[in-house]
Amino acid sequence: MEGVKADLVVNCEGELCPGPVIKVAKAIKTVQIGQVLELRATDPGSVADIPAWTKQTGNEMVARREANGVFIFYVRRKK
Repeated sequence: MEGVKADLVVNCEGELCPGPVIKVAKAIKTVQIGQVLELRATDPGSVADIPAWTKQTGNEMVARREANGVFIFYVRRKK
């Protein structure tokens, strides 16, 4: 995504729910508040799961896109 720089990339390609949510929940704790995590997933369920997770946890969905069957989410740690 143009203008969005990830501080950490988490690759969950090939994993099914709840794998991507579990991994992003663990990984977000390893970056500083204000930093951005990039999550790459192929599970179509992640399109609903990751935004729901960010809303529930108080983090920010900065951007989301799809490229060649891979869903790419940019999440900013807010707390």
